[in-house]
Amino acid sequence: MKDVLIIIPAYNEEESIGALLTSITDDKEIMALADIVVVNDGSKDSTTFVARMHGALVLSHVFNLGYGAALQTGYKYAVRRGYKYVIQIDADGQHDKVNILNIHKKLTTPDELGRYPDIVIGSRFAKGGKSFYISPIKKISIEFFRKVIHNITNQQILDPTSGLQGLTRDAFLYYSQYNQFDIMYPDANMIIQMVMEGFKVVEIPSVMHERKAGVSMHSGIIKPMLYMLTMPLNIMSVFLEIRKKSRR
Repeated sequence: MKDVLIIIPAYNEEESIGALLTSITDDKEIMALADIVVVNDGSKDSTTFVARMHGALVLSHVFNLGYGAALQTGYKYAVRRGYKYVIQIDADGQHDKVNILNIHKKLTTPDELGRYPDIVIGSRFAKGGKSFYISPIKKISIEFFRKVIHNITNQQILDPTSGLQGLTRDAFLYYSQYNQFDIMYPDANMIIQMVMEGFKVVEIPSVMHERKAGVSMHSGIIKPMLYMLTMPLNIMSVFLEIRKKSRR
């Protein structure tokens, strides 16, 4: 069995996931080190059919449980199958396949002190990264969560909402356990939690593209507003829980 599992959470991505899977499976270097699992989060379209037609293993939720729940299903599978690393990418094609090898290299390279990262975040804002148009509201929210993370952890994270991440077994084993991972919006709150728990979190430049089809989970007006209301509460909950644990 290979050391790396690529987890692709998907909800109604029949128009995008085929091209994404083709780009990955056509790359011999990636396929030499990684297996792929698509976690279908209760899609109402043909996401599962398209993913299987492109050779992917598909794990399906009967109902739509949320982005974080799809990721956690992937983590649980990775734990049970004994993978050493997980690299998670979105099904909409925004994350270029080149990021997979870059993240794997970072996960397996020690720093000057001989310590390996536990979580590697692909950042479109890091020097050398490539991004696409981001709405003013999204820019404001990203800047806000940058400051919150820095104020709480004293660590600078440029892309706190990036879904492009690599994790070691220690990290995804932690996430796979009950009540240790946000099954709805695992963003800045999870970064804060992991840094405060002593995990090493780093960023590397990433290449991202504009979504060509489908609908973002943060589309419209209500969803972004709900996110902006929920995330600060989740961050506060994480902060207080870890502070409580440290006093025991």
